[in-house]
Amino acid sequence: MSFVYRGLRAEMKHYIVTDHDVEHQIGHILAENPKIEHVTDRPAQLGDEVVIDYAGFCDGEQFEGGTAQHQPLTLGSKTFIPGFEEQLVGKSIGEEVIVSVTFPEVYHSEKLAGKAAEFRCKIHHIHAKSTYELNDEFAKEFGGCETMDEFREKLRASMQAYSDEQAEMELQNSLLLQAADSLGYTPAEEEIEQELDRQLADISAELAQQGLNLEMYCQFTGTTVEQVRNDAKGDAEKILKVQKAVDEIASIENIAADESEIDRALGIIAQQNGITLGQLRELSAGNDDLKKSVEKSVVMGKVMRLIRDCAEITVV
Repeated sequence: MSFVYRGLRAEMKHYIVTDHDVEHQIGHILAENPKIEHVTDRPAQLGDEVVIDYAGFCDGEQFEGGTAQHQPLTLGSKTFIPGFEEQLVGKSIGEEVIVSVTFPEVYHSEKLAGKAAEFRCKIHHIHAKSTYELNDEFAKEFGGCETMDEFREKLRASMQAYSDEQAEMELQNSLLLQAADSLGYTPAEEEIEQELDRQLADISAELAQQGLNLEMYCQFTGTTVEQVRNDAKGDAEKILKVQKAVDEIASIENIAADESEIDRALGIIAQQNGITLGQLRELSAGNDDLKKSVEKSVVMGKVMRLIRDCAEITVV
């Protein structure tokens, strides 16, 4: 099979956003953004959001990770340990409450699993949640629009742009996979294992930002690290095939990333993280991994544009 990356054929599915789609999305916005009103004249009820301090104790000693201040909690959301939220129902602002619970037998902390504990809580605020009316006030608050008609049109345009972007990404992915398949490259097992190591490292870094690790994630999801690794194997092989195809095309077509293109890409990363390009350079000084990753991304984009421009696309 010869390596083909010019003149590929693919369909691009163009979805037209409908009135129903817009109203459905407005329903999501309403559900995710309830109207919050401060309550001072009654105790907390199921459905209210309370803002609390709490400190957890087990066997008379305060345990790590069981303390927070001004923590919002919706009563009835089942966010906390079973039985916790119900014991705050009927309590008032300023009241101090001892909540007695038993941790589940399967819990991310083995030291606490199955153990009885108490949380010493104080209620600072009670917020009642209700649904916004779909009026001009709602349009101003959530869309910066003067009227609901204007809000709907703005939302439709945003949804259409997102849909078009997703369609373009699916098209590009289809073209890249076609090119990669025509190359007939099979990654070595060692390469696949290295790619899996990289993917698991990325997952671990994301979990760490949430105060979790990979082992805790596996406990929550009822899986194992080995299963996560095996499930990712197919994607890892696909990524390596695509990267090999991109490298081959870049070599054949003399495609490379110049310094100005790399700087533009780094500038975007800096902006996304709320820092300057100079600050990003300082943070990554002595580490070439970021620059290499950005350089690879720039080359990938240029190769993709070449394949896209040379392809026969049917819009459906």
